[in-house]
Amino acid sequence: TLAAGIYWFVTWTFDLDLATQDGPAAANTVELAFSHLRIALIAGFCALCVSVPFTSYWMARAALAPLRRSIEQQQRFIDDASHELRSPLTVIRGELELALQRKRTAEQYRQSISSTLDATQVLVDLTEDLLLLAQEAPAELRSRFVAVPIDTVIREAIRSVEHNVRHQSLIVRSDPGVTVHGIPVLLVRAISNILENAIKFTPDDGKITVAATASQHTIVVSITDTGRGMTPDEVQHATERFWRSQDARSSTGHGLGLSVVERIVNTHDGSIRITSAPGAGSTVDLLFPAPLER
Repeated sequence: TLAAGIYWFVTWTFDLDLATQDGPAAANTVELAFSHLRIALIAGFCALCVSVPFTSYWMARAALAPLRRSIEQQQRFIDDASHELRSPLTVIRGELELALQRKRTAEQYRQSISSTLDATQVLVDLTEDLLLLAQEAPAELRSRFVAVPIDTVIREAIRSVEHNVRHQSLIVRSDPGVTVHGIPVLLVRAISNILENAIKFTPDDGKITVAATASQHTIVVSITDTGRGMTPDEVQHATERFWRSQDARSSTGHGLGLSVVERIVNTHDGSIRITSAPGAGSTVDLLFPAPLER
């Protein structure tokens, strides 16, 4: 468009065929054409001087926006991680300092060691979660995919959290022969993280159901509990890193559980869906693509 405009202006300005007179009239026509050209060049130069810096600024800002967001997210992640790592380290240091300050009974030493071990386990879990979330090469993980029976994954996940079950009923339903392509240890981690949340927020007389179903294109693993449920706003923020609801802040945890689940599921080309309502419990669906050979 700009080139066409310049071409039209130049050809119109120097269309000397319009000058049908001789002598001074023709000279005036040529002078007028050059006058138009000078004015146009000056106006164009001024317009470029004004527009180019603004255009360059906005183009550079648009190009750098993703990088700026990435840096801001990374900084928030580092700040949050530093805060979360400080808590278990403070517990460990406090227990060790108390143990050295004065003599204690064998039972008190056992309690101190137990508290230190609990804080150490929190630190280990948090470190593993941070390392998993920091991985930026899902293609490398996909190269390790194998066919995994989903009922085996569910059994392993339940085994890893059964020591936390109080008196809740735990029900498992699975279609026979359902398999998913993935990394077994990561799939177990995803389901166990959801189960830990369900156990934590479901009363002792409540029920937790794990169901696995398969269709032609999708495998769905659903974990349903009869706990306190979540508000729509809590559901919206549930998978954000280090986010915890007001009720959850009084319990153990570091707010990475569902973030890790989402990361694992996305690595397996799946998605996570959360359905919940206050007082009506929650359902977390993990949707995976069905293996091609099905």
